[in-house]
Amino acid sequence: MENFTYYTPTKVVFGKGTENQTGALVKEQHCKKVLIHYGSGSVVRSGLLDRIKTSLDEAAVSYVELGGVVPNPRLSLVYEGIELCKKENVDFILAVGGGSVIDSAKAIGYGVYNGGDVWDFYDFKRQAEGCLPIGAVLTIAAAGSEMSGSSVITKEDGQIKRGYSSNFSRARFAVMNPELTMTLPPYQTASGCVDILMHTMERYFNQCDNMELTDGISESLMRTVMKNAKILKDEPANYDARAEVMWAGSLSHNGLTGCGTDGGDWATHKMEHEIGGLFDVAHGAGLAALWGSWARFVLDARPARFAQFATHVLGVTAGADDTETALKGIEAMEDFYHSINMPVSLSELGVTPTPEQIRTMAEKCDISTHHNAGKVKHLSVEDMVAIYTTAL
Repeated sequence: MENFTYYTPTKVVFGKGTENQTGALVKEQHCKKVLIHYGSGSVVRSGLLDRIKTSLDEAAVSYVELGGVVPNPRLSLVYEGIELCKKENVDFILAVGGGSVIDSAKAIGYGVYNGGDVWDFYDFKRQAEGCLPIGAVLTIAAAGSEMSGSSVITKEDGQIKRGYSSNFSRARFAVMNPELTMTLPPYQTASGCVDILMHTMERYFNQCDNMELTDGISESLMRTVMKNAKILKDEPANYDARAEVMWAGSLSHNGLTGCGTDGGDWATHKMEHEIGGLFDVAHGAGLAALWGSWARFVLDARPARFAQFATHVLGVTAGADDTETALKGIEAMEDFYHSINMPVSLSELGVTPTPEQIRTMAEKCDISTHHNAGKVKHLSVEDMVAIYTTAL
């Protein structure tokens, strides 16, 4: 096993009606003015935003608001939020929404605290020295951003999607009411489940001797998400299934499933970022479309690990050797994706990049990973071109 530091400073308030505690949670932070940051309207239509405002009013917390966050959150809105926070002397950001809203809030927090161009952090030009404190009221179980130090932002100029990680942006608190996810469209729920799975799978597939305990936690989490993703396909209002998925989303990306590993692979995530930046697809769906092609390409570098995944997570009966077992596992995973109406190819995702676009995505991914994509197997530009092409 590898040495590790496990850091989880986020206070979690989980369960029915917990959004009504938001005002008290914010007040605990001793802030003077809050930016309520949210998406494109669902929190308004559902009445959640009004309940949040009422809670803040009852706690005598002053606030301003900025909506308009979209999936694959845009840098232009981040800039707008930075200027608003400076103008209004905001000293706390409350993200009400899913991963995109929380990621946008983190970027705004970096921009206000550090000065200069916030894109510098996502473009690898400098490191943050701090971030405005963040709180989250979660409405989508997917990204795990409510307990992670990660955020991903899309720069419209050049269609560049980049991530930045720092413990400075970890949320002070996360309010999680599974009921708030019940109005999500089935496609978004399924896409979120894939994202949760992939946050654990990226860490699970690595090149080190793994801790038995971490493996056991990871495998149980993945089995739980798969089981409940199928339940939610037929029973979208099933509270217990929503709760299992929501808690799994946080645990999959707060560092727990990476304890004792080398950090994991992450090539599928990085490659999907380029698809998302170019075609603006749902992140989880993009991951599902790519994963099988990536897995078959790198399988020969760690067949025993893929075989363990096949037997421990997917319940596959072992074949004649690790490679046969692993291939059966990859096929079983793709069958699961299909079972919840997720794509397993780019054409099923609804995008058909040209050879020129494929090469551009591979070259941009190579740059974003500092020419070091992949941990199971290091991927060159040509390797990524091959994976994208196979995924068509």
